Amino acid sequence: MEYKDYYKILGVGRKADEEEIKRAYRKLALKLHPDRNPGNKQAEERFKGINEAYDVLGDPAKRAKYDQLGSSYQAWQRRGGRPSGFDWSQWTTGTPGGVRVEVGDIGDLFGNFSDFFNTIFGGMAGQGQYFSSRPRGRPRDTEQPVNISLNEAYTGTTRIIRYNERRIKVKIPPGAKTGTKVRYSLTAKPGRRNAGNLYLLVNVTPNPFFERKAADLYINVDVDLYSAVLGSEIHVRTLAGDVMLNIPPGSQPGQTFRLRGRGMPKLRNPTQHGDLYARLHVNLPQQLNDRERDLFQQLTKLRD
Repeated sequence: MEYKDYYKILGVGRKADEEEIKRAYRKLALKLHPDRNPGNKQAEERFKGINEAYDVLGDPAKRAKYDQLGSSYQAWQRRGGRPSGFDWSQWTTGTPGGVRVEVGDIGDLFGNFSDFFNTIFGGMAGQGQYFSSRPRGRPRDTEQPVNISLNEAYTGTTRIIRYNERRIKVKIPPGAKTGTKVRYSLTAKPGRRNAGNLYLLVNVTPNPFFERKAADLYINVDVDLYSAVLGSEIHVRTLAGDVMLNIPPGSQPGQTFRLRGRGMPKLRNPTQHGDLYARLHVNLPQQLNDRERDLFQQLTKLRD
């Protein structure tokens, strides 16, 4: 099994704090997101890699375990040990079995993590790709963490579960958020007692474009200086497709515009949506030519 250097994948030091790790992830996610790289398999693989790295380094419990593993692995290498001879058994979460979460029809880019991740972190909360079936005898509820993207949380999605010899399709409703529990009753075979319930514990992975607060979404929108000063009409990304937004003359950097009903559907009533807030990021011109510099100087004199 190949050791994954998650710090190297995100391009941060081993002493990086939570905010530094988050900034590095968002920067790479914006660059590598499939929406910006359609058909680019290399970018898609790197996108999966940074999501796996952030899933570990963004979780204090997983990061602590990973750092301990890393120290042990590096010490093994310094002693001349070969990767194939390293004892992984003391770091594994147990052999996967019983029930397994698989990717459904929608093609979740965040769910296909490496063998290294599944072996070391498969039983920990967050990704938690595997869980065990109930013991013989009394029924017991089972809780399974599962990752979904923000787009899937917007539209609703499904996950296919293999439970012993059965394949179960579980629907995750629109508006689900991190911490949402989706219950599925595990009906027993005829003549046997109830098999208990399966609970999918939803974790919504970070999106490189949107920040979510309850049912509201926030997005940064780039505009040039002239559009902000003179006013303009710009495209704004939403989870349901681009919309046009009128920017009035004299708009300021950081000014926020509210787009009603363009946020997330509400879990209890998916026909209702939160709002989308577009924050302006004004790009100032650089490397002015002589004519442009002269015009700005004239403008300065007029303003004075």
